[in-house]
Amino acid sequence: MARTKDMTYGKPGRLMFGFALPLMFGNVFQQMYTIVDTFVVGQVLGVEALAALGASEWFNWLVLGTIVGFTQGFSIIIAQRFGADDKEGLRRSVTMSTLLAVLFALGMLIFSQALARPMLIFLNTPENIVDLAIIYMRVTYAGVPVIMAYNTLSAILRALGDSKTPLYAMIIASFVNVVLDTLFVVVFHWGIAGAAYATVIAQLISCVFCYSVVRKISILKLRKEDWKPQFRMLKNILLLGAPTAFQNTIIAIGGLVVQYVINGFGFIYVAGFTATNKLYGLLEIAASSYGYSASTFAGQNLGAKKYHRIKEGIRAGCIMAVVTSAVISFIMLIFGRLIVALFISGEPSEVEAVIVVAHRYLNTMAVLLFVLYLLHLYRSALQGMGDTITPMISGIVELIMRISIILILPKLIGEWGLYFAEVAAWTGAEVLLMVMYYYRIHHLLKSE
Repeated sequence: MARTKDMTYGKPGRLMFGFALPLMFGNVFQQMYTIVDTFVVGQVLGVEALAALGASEWFNWLVLGTIVGFTQGFSIIIAQRFGADDKEGLRRSVTMSTLLAVLFALGMLIFSQALARPMLIFLNTPENIVDLAIIYMRVTYAGVPVIMAYNTLSAILRALGDSKTPLYAMIIASFVNVVLDTLFVVVFHWGIAGAAYATVIAQLISCVFCYSVVRKISILKLRKEDWKPQFRMLKNILLLGAPTAFQNTIIAIGGLVVQYVINGFGFIYVAGFTATNKLYGLLEIAASSYGYSASTFAGQNLGAKKYHRIKEGIRAGCIMAVVTSAVISFIMLIFGRLIVALFISGEPSEVEAVIVVAHRYLNTMAVLLFVLYLLHLYRSALQGMGDTITPMISGIVELIMRISIILILPKLIGEWGLYFAEVAAWTGAEVLLMVMYYYRIHHLLKSE
């Protein structure tokens, strides 16, 4: 039981922050995958290779976001069974989640490999970067089963209140990734494929580490009968996970439209948006961490029927989210240009053009970063409370806002219209999620 944490007792704010903090550090190291890849590719291989990374950005998110969303359903039901002290239900939720993860991983592996090249052609990717992007995608998508395994194991650990093990896994894997990136790209000269190989191997190591911990948790000592298909449990997991996966999928579809429009502006804009998008993960590190904390906290307390604690915890989470986002925004507004410049090398005129695009996009996101943080918090709180439909609808709102802005604004105000699509999508979704959260918590409190 040392690897678990009961969040149904104690001060909500302290519990949520204590849970989120290791996740933040873990996300920092996880983002090192992306940042190191971007730095090595941009500095060693040049602007075209950097643009190639960005050309597949939203399709990568379609694959990864769907996996993460699906495994979020695992975390919700496991957290609820843990909070209700239902040990048999807990074990069965873990085994059924595992069976679904295997099937889903195989499906996503076939899907990603089959659509890699057609998707790049459909998105009007500049011809000079298509082949490089394909190489990177083929290697990365070969690691889809590893990504699925890691996210499933992380979901189990988070649901039981263990946010430290994923941190340790990311620290180990990130250092491996740095070493392998340097070795494969700089020393062996494997090009963009070397960066992809380094990432997949590092992910495999993080997966093995998490598994070594999960198998030692006493309440997860699985029996043969726990693996017998429980169709009601499978249905419940699918009802929780499928909407979240679909939510991320439709968000990615909006992103693909954005990518299509940006590709039409040429590889300089692709490279500029790539440089900033690689920082996107750093911008939302604390946001996603607070989100996971809110989901686990809400899920456990819903299972324990302590609805007032959900309200207290989410209120404390909102304060933490706004303060944290303000600090990160300030840093990015002051030092953003210097940071994006680290990812770019090549002809001076090209470099300057890419930096201008990247810096403008970064500033636009930094000003409204608090909206993204509240979006993560309210969305995850609703998911932890068992509502995955509203977050799915919020994904549709993001899709509409993102597509509308990217198709209309550039025609009216030129390139500046490209920078507002993302923040407009955040704003539309956040308003819906906030309204629905307060509506649902009000009704839960009336029934308590």
